[in-house]
Amino acid sequence: MEHFKLDLDSDGILLITFDSPGRTMNVLSNAVVAEMGEIVEKISGDDDIKGAVITSGKSAFCAGADLSEMGSNITALTQLMKTDPEAAKKQLFDNVFSLNKTFRAMETCGKPVAAAVNGLALGGGFEIALACHGRFAASDNPKLKLGLPEALVGLLPGAGGTQRLPRLIGLMNAAPILMQGKQLKASEAQAMGILQGTAPQAELVATAKQWVKDNPKAKAPWDQDRFKFPGGAPYTAQGFQMFAGANAMIRKETYGNYPAMANILKAVYEGSLVPMDAALRIESRYFADLFLRPESRNMIRSLFVSKQAIEKGEGRPEGQEKADVKSVGVIGAGFMGAGVAYVSAMAGMDVVLIDRDQEGADKGKQFTIDEQTKRVKRNKTTQEKADAIIGRITATTDYAALKNVDLIVEAVFEDSALKAKITELGEAVIGESAVFGSNTSTIPITDLAKASKRPENFIGIHFFSPVHKMMLVEIIKGEKTSDYAISRAIDFVTRIRKVPIVVEDTRGFYANRCVMRYIGEGYNMLSEGVKPALIENAGKMAGMPVGPLALQDEVAIDLAYKVLKQTKADLGNDYKSGTMEAVIVPMVEKYDRLGRKNGKGFYVYNGKEKHLWEELDQFAVNGVLEDQPNVQEVKDRLMYAQAVEAARTFDEGIIHDPREADLGSIFGWGFAPFTGGAVSFIDTIGAKRFVKRADELRDAYGEQFEVPSLLRDMAEKGETFYGKFGRKEAA
Repeated sequence: MEHFKLDLDSDGILLITFDSPGRTMNVLSNAVVAEMGEIVEKISGDDDIKGAVITSGKSAFCAGADLSEMGSNITALTQLMKTDPEAAKKQLFDNVFSLNKTFRAMETCGKPVAAAVNGLALGGGFEIALACHGRFAASDNPKLKLGLPEALVGLLPGAGGTQRLPRLIGLMNAAPILMQGKQLKASEAQAMGILQGTAPQAELVATAKQWVKDNPKAKAPWDQDRFKFPGGAPYTAQGFQMFAGANAMIRKETYGNYPAMANILKAVYEGSLVPMDAALRIESRYFADLFLRPESRNMIRSLFVSKQAIEKGEGRPEGQEKADVKSVGVIGAGFMGAGVAYVSAMAGMDVVLIDRDQEGADKGKQFTIDEQTKRVKRNKTTQEKADAIIGRITATTDYAALKNVDLIVEAVFEDSALKAKITELGEAVIGESAVFGSNTSTIPITDLAKASKRPENFIGIHFFSPVHKMMLVEIIKGEKTSDYAISRAIDFVTRIRKVPIVVEDTRGFYANRCVMRYIGEGYNMLSEGVKPALIENAGKMAGMPVGPLALQDEVAIDLAYKVLKQTKADLGNDYKSGTMEAVIVPMVEKYDRLGRKNGKGFYVYNGKEKHLWEELDQFAVNGVLEDQPNVQEVKDRLMYAQAVEAARTFDEGIIHDPREADLGSIFGWGFAPFTGGAVSFIDTIGAKRFVKRADELRDAYGEQFEVPSLLRDMAEKGETFYGKFGRKEAA
């Protein structure tokens, strides 16, 4: 066999070692499932085999389904759906049910099977263990986690997870694992009754084998007579309470945008009312239903396939090789600079953190000290490892310390003159091959590069706040930026485990241009007299993490004020004032409402509690509308404003890859993840329908909804962004 090694010992216990060649992680591909079927037949039919233990030959047990292969299957099935929908559905169900069929055959083979889980076991990997009669995990592997994260990519556990886990630990305990993707440590899983036990790595297989020998007639609890659901079945008082609450919770959390949550709940409920064999067919039916939905297709493509590819550096210019960025200089030790220093040190790099005075530099380093102290207290790391990370950061005012760094990240205020001064000071000491990156959020890189003596090595590296939590980094090419500089920036961003997208130079680049359309449309509606609560709730109902006014509070109103002033100064007579300026200027100058940072913005903050500021109606130019628009109208305005701007960036050649556009929208400003991103949002609606609706919004509300000629042309030709601009394998 290619993916499994079999070893039968003298006691008749078959050790099955899962070890796919050429891969760092075991996954459940079609070839793996086929081999598992052969192994189950061997266990069942060979009298010399008294039982079996499944383990892994890698540091992790199994990471679940092969989502890359799954993405290819989606493309093929989508094509078949156009010509023969019934054949496509049958083919999909048969494919999905094959894994359930294999696991069920193992579960009912008449011989005890145990899992020796030596490392990470997620999704289908965890479901392998659940289908075994006994489950044991390594007690001394801190990276070991058990979980079912399928809901996070728009799917449900499709290999028995929705049926076995609730029967094992009860409906209430299973809910957060199934619907929120909660992951468990070995000790937690044992305490919940998922595992029979734990053992040190060196003794794990022997422990599992002993259990198999001691339990020759082992059966799953649900295959035994008089089985009862732990904590009560759905039709009991306890079970009914759980389902009533879960329905309300799902609606509150998802606004109906994530069908995976509802399908998981349906599969659990319906499956719990019938025997296991019927329950597994129910699960496969709901999995197949999700597989054909655009939400699942888009989420798998963007959140897994595309993300993985971009994280591996697929945006690297041709002819450039990957290199190791070992040291970085960070100039500006404020919140952003401190965050960059922290993630760089966490990634193993040496960091020189510079500020105008030692007190400021030390304060920036203190951020890392504080974060590592929290991690030690939460048992996320050891004091020794924390000290090593802190020790990688040199806090100083001396620019000479930058002499040997591979890359600079300048993170001072959004002031062109200040950034020019910093560029000169930094370039005076760094080596010729070092790359100078500016963390500007809006100022064009070509303008900033005018202060550089080496514009070919000058680049934009735009982080999002807070740096240690936000996944996206925009890499911005100036007019003279070289492929070498782009490649080194990608090396740096991938090393700190962020998602790099490469964009051309323009004011606001990609993410800020688009997100400001979201915030700006919130300002427009506020000015028109739409009630603030309707604006905010519609944003969340559309799938955004927060409403546009709350988002402005988070990024700081005074930052928008400073950007407005800088933009006005840069554009001069070409600057056009709008509703945003009419709101932001008085918010800052008249009311000192700076956002969450000072507890006063569009919201009033009291600890974790907040409510909309009662005086926002003053910004409605003609008073609050007596007849408020319907929710769908507000949702469309907020979502189309962003998507139209994303299309404009393609039209202007600012961004070139639909994968990067989608990832940038999701990880940069939280564009509704269930859509797959701003570009997938347009593709799913269809260019023709999208343009028609955008034209309606333009005629009603203004030129912000005017689609670019590129998109209008695509609508006429029936094209999609992924079809026109995407790599063939990503289409």
